[in-house]
Amino acid sequence: MQVSLDLLNKYNVQVPRYTSYPTVPFWKEQIDTNQWQQTFQQQFEKLNKQQGISLYIHLPFCESLCTYCGCNKKITTQHSVEEEYMQAIIKEWKLYVALMSEKPIIRELHLGGGTPTFFTPDNLKRLLNDIFELAIIHEDHEFSFEGHPNNTTIDHLKALYDLGFRRVSYGVQDHDEKVQHVINRIQPFENVKAAVENARAVGYESVNFDLIYGLPLQTLETMKKTIEQSISLKPDRVAFYSYAHVPWTSRGQRLFDENDLPSTETKMKLYQLGKEMFAANGYNDIGMDHFALSNDTLFKARQGGGLHRNFMGYTTQHTGILLGLGVSSISDTGNAFAQNQKTLHDYYQSISNNELAVTKGFFLNEEDEAFRQYILDISCHGETIFKTEHLDTLMQYSFPELRKLEGDGLIEWDTNGVSVTALGDHFIRNICKAFDLHLLRSEQKAEKNLFSKAI
Repeated sequence: MQVSLDLLNKYNVQVPRYTSYPTVPFWKEQIDTNQWQQTFQQQFEKLNKQQGISLYIHLPFCESLCTYCGCNKKITTQHSVEEEYMQAIIKEWKLYVALMSEKPIIRELHLGGGTPTFFTPDNLKRLLNDIFELAIIHEDHEFSFEGHPNNTTIDHLKALYDLGFRRVSYGVQDHDEKVQHVINRIQPFENVKAAVENARAVGYESVNFDLIYGLPLQTLETMKKTIEQSISLKPDRVAFYSYAHVPWTSRGQRLFDENDLPSTETKMKLYQLGKEMFAANGYNDIGMDHFALSNDTLFKARQGGGLHRNFMGYTTQHTGILLGLGVSSISDTGNAFAQNQKTLHDYYQSISNNELAVTKGFFLNEEDEAFRQYILDISCHGETIFKTEHLDTLMQYSFPELRKLEGDGLIEWDTNGVSVTALGDHFIRNICKAFDLHLLRSEQKAEKNLFSKAI
């Protein structure tokens, strides 16, 4: 479906990606650690045997700075840092295991960064084996990791495959040499091709590409070539992200000449081009900038109603607990969030004191949990049903937003619930916003610069 530039411009507003609700800017800067431990224990006791847990491990080190990146990272070429960090991760894991009434059942595991393949294959094996020694691996597990095409070796792929990993996500971003130079991420197409071929030769079942539109010096011609080259390698999934220009939080982005960024109109056309090319080549729109081939488990989960969303993005696994290990990692118990210290110094200090490194977070009340579910329903299933006890709040905050969305043909709704139209599939983040009470209330106070733009 062709989406008009006018409509894209209208909805190109600051809005979250909704990997959580409430979203991070509305969390408390300091949470009660004892309350977090008690909440974690209670939820683990209730959910571990039913669903297992998800585990996210943040590995922050990179050898060079990619200037577009908004992730928590530490730039160094000194690989001696691996040992201290692994020891801290294992100690943090043991602190959590001590809170558990039984062995954790790991159903989902993701290694993110930074650059996880900064670590040697042997160190990754040692780290994960130490974690697995204290856990049970669910028979229907899904393990994945983020790989840099330049340094993900065949040994990395084999080591992680032997530990149960079957999905790899490569940070491609763009194949154009000029764009790569300005974002300081030089990776020849041949390196990406070799990384994909190696993964498939080892036996990986799903290869994901991260691509970004809106980067400096991108044009319609360069984007067309980047997508053509990417599609030629047949990745099973593609995440086609809007470049989030947030120099107030990501200092590396201040190195850009903002005059090199595509104009708003060009960025809209880059988005249109990507959507059209993916659709024409057999990629199904999952939502929130994600695409998957018909034989990929992500698309099957979307079709079968089993899609879920958490801090790792869309997933086929639905566990009630996501435990984040490492600096800046975020944990989610379903009714509470906690984020670790954001600097290595503070993270190491907490762990060395035998304390959890959590600092920022949020404990959800009944209203938060209900509206979180509305947002999850919209983002994963394209529809939700309202509960009568929320009608007063919905009428005050959500219904005025829904009327606007309905006027543009993005949804169909009544006082019983809402469903997203085919046109609305392009604006899932904007539709989710209609249920974001924290954001809607903050807009009444004219708070600005909390999020990147939707497109």
